[in-house]
Amino acid sequence: MSDLHTWAGLLVGWILYAMFLTGTVSYFKDETSQWMRPEAPPQRATVDAAQAAQRVAATLGALAAGSTQWSFDLPSDRSNVMSAFWRVPHATPGKRAFQEGTFDASTGLRTKSRDTLGGEFFYRFHFQFYYMPPLWGRWIAGFCAMFMLVAIVSGVITHKKIFVDFFTFRGGKGQRSWLDAHNALSVFGLPFHAMITYTGLVTLMTLYMPWGAQTAFRTPAQRQAMTAQRSAFIQPGKPSGKPAPLAPVDAMVRQAQARWGQDNVGRVTVTLPGDADARVAVSRGEAARVSMSPQYMLFDGVSGKLIDVKEHVGGAAQTRGVLYALHLGRFSDLHLRWLYFLVSLGGAAMVGTGLVMWTVKRRQKLRDPARPHFGFWLVERLNIASIAGLSVAMTAYLWANRLLPVAMGDRANAEVNVFFAVWSAALLHAMTRPARRAWIELLGLAAALLALLPLLNAVTTQRPLWRSIAEGDWVFAGFELMLWVFAALHGLLAWRVARDRPRAGASTRDRTVVMDREREKESA
Repeated sequence: MSDLHTWAGLLVGWILYAMFLTGTVSYFKDETSQWMRPEAPPQRATVDAAQAAQRVAATLGALAAGSTQWSFDLPSDRSNVMSAFWRVPHATPGKRAFQEGTFDASTGLRTKSRDTLGGEFFYRFHFQFYYMPPLWGRWIAGFCAMFMLVAIVSGVITHKKIFVDFFTFRGGKGQRSWLDAHNALSVFGLPFHAMITYTGLVTLMTLYMPWGAQTAFRTPAQRQAMTAQRSAFIQPGKPSGKPAPLAPVDAMVRQAQARWGQDNVGRVTVTLPGDADARVAVSRGEAARVSMSPQYMLFDGVSGKLIDVKEHVGGAAQTRGVLYALHLGRFSDLHLRWLYFLVSLGGAAMVGTGLVMWTVKRRQKLRDPARPHFGFWLVERLNIASIAGLSVAMTAYLWANRLLPVAMGDRANAEVNVFFAVWSAALLHAMTRPARRAWIELLGLAAALLALLPLLNAVTTQRPLWRSIAEGDWVFAGFELMLWVFAALHGLLAWRVARDRPRAGASTRDRTVVMDREREKESA
């Protein structure tokens, strides 16, 4: 079990660390997106959701003319824009079938703020690695999550004194200190880590294990019914060919508000707009319920008449919906979201300390630490790039948001390109520098970039930190204060690595004798 725990964690540990860290910051992806769109108003003030829906529907009717489906979020306390997507009419094979954009709730027009994916990039990277084909990305994420589940179970079995170890930390003891830190972080968030890993697999269960559903639901009608149990995105049928104007969307939203609450309507989806068979689905928000199972009101898109109300699903679909909601955490208020964030951050640290502990433990057994074998050298360099290098790359993504020209074409993808370019440069740096120096330099660089980012924002935008505090804009102010917290954390890590001095080890001959004795014991 010890070997299984070690190798299950190591072989996919670098990807798991990236998934954990980007997934952690995704709990505040809406707030990150607000900071990355400084031209947009701070938050919704007194915007009426129904009126905003009508404005955006009118804009999409012209912008996405000929589209068979478009959908948009309603304004909320956590987002200062309304995100939308629409099917591209007559999309050519190999091209994207959807387009997306952000809209101002007060005008219904596309936002004039800089083009950016904001925090949505970290969310998408977390489970499909962005540029990779989505299907491949999700398969790799699921493969790594299964390894994580194996590592959790085998870790519990391996550490017999797991709860005692939680209260034990011996600093300055080399390998012992790394093991104590790894154990403490593991036990602290053990229920969360098991939950978040298993529920991550459940979110894509029909992709990883489709055979049960394929056996149970054989006809297209049965499969369509199964899809309706899992998603509120109604699929466009065949158009009638008879043009007809879309009924006012605001009246439909008001009906949904009367049923679920003023601030508890989440999304509007329209199929076949401009056709006599148009349909409009107004979905219930996710904040007030611990389930992602679909709940929506279906309207005739031409007459505006209520056709159906979907508020109940079967037991299996409801179980999946609850597990899905537990993974995303969108039901949580601010305090619970912070708890998710902190425990998930501990999960990233758990993976990171496990990776580092592998090299610390084996360095003591090297015949010549100055000339390690290739396997050890590669693991050590990948550790540096995937841990310290990822921090530099994520911060560089935020720097690119402030430095790239606002009117630049394809600006959102340019920011993403900066992230991957800097991460690649960090890997190259780790491979060309001594390991200890590479740790210090990349951690120090991350600390400096994080600490200077609020100053860069003050120079390049009209929303410096002191103004955000004075105006009570705690999304902006809180984001930048957290940047300084993370800068201090990275600075502390760089300082500890710089202060740590390798102990004078035994001679090569002594090491050989010790290793021979260990082999004799194993043989006996």
